[in-house]
Amino acid sequence: MEIIPAIDIIEGKCVRLTKGDYNQKKIYNENPLEVALAFEDAGLSRLHLVDLDGAKAGQVKNWKVLEKIASRTQLKIDFGGGIKTEKDLSIVFDSGAIMAAIGSMAVKEPELLAHWIRAFGAAKFFLGADVKEEKIAVSGWLEKTNIDIYQFIGQWLEKGVEKIFCTDISKDGLLEGPSLFLYGKILHKFPAVYFVASGGVSSMSDLDDLEELGVSGAIIGKAIYEGRVNLPELSMVNNR
Repeated sequence: MEIIPAIDIIEGKCVRLTKGDYNQKKIYNENPLEVALAFEDAGLSRLHLVDLDGAKAGQVKNWKVLEKIASRTQLKIDFGGGIKTEKDLSIVFDSGAIMAAIGSMAVKEPELLAHWIRAFGAAKFFLGADVKEEKIAVSGWLEKTNIDIYQFIGQWLEKGVEKIFCTDISKDGLLEGPSLFLYGKILHKFPAVYFVASGGVSSMSDLDDLEELGVSGAIIGKAIYEGRVNLPELSMVNNR
């Protein structure tokens, strides 16, 4: 199981939200590069970087943070938030991301995303399935749809998507454990997919549970910042 630490950005600062609520924001570090360097020093190799300003505005905003981290570390970065046009996509790739994390586009502009997958290759995209009560939510989690999570995943696997991450918004930022039941149902329906769990991880025990479930990776944010898990332990999970 691959450990993927997360950095969420608002106004250039490392923050975390609770249940996707922009009004429940906590700043953890004024300098995201410091955080990324700590991840790298601990032996972690991936980074999930989220532009929350971009997600809210509908265009990439914090690309300079991406550029700085990509130029100063060897971390393999996926970047999401506000990618709506090919110009945004080019900015993300030119700034050093190896993958674009896409969520809202898959709902609002599916034909354009399908075109990007054909043009750039499926390996360049990390599809985000953000969920409230098994329905997809978009626009920085501000808008719930009637699209079923299983329908959503199935249709994009048919279009060539290879890697998916899923966040149960009701769990995110609460440190109450991940959505094992939801993830189990998804993996039962799509056993071959590269599936990354996101949201709710509060302990190493949660990671053991996810690994036993068979997820390919786990995105971890608040548990790191609140000291519930430590970086050397996370690095060991990557190597076992």
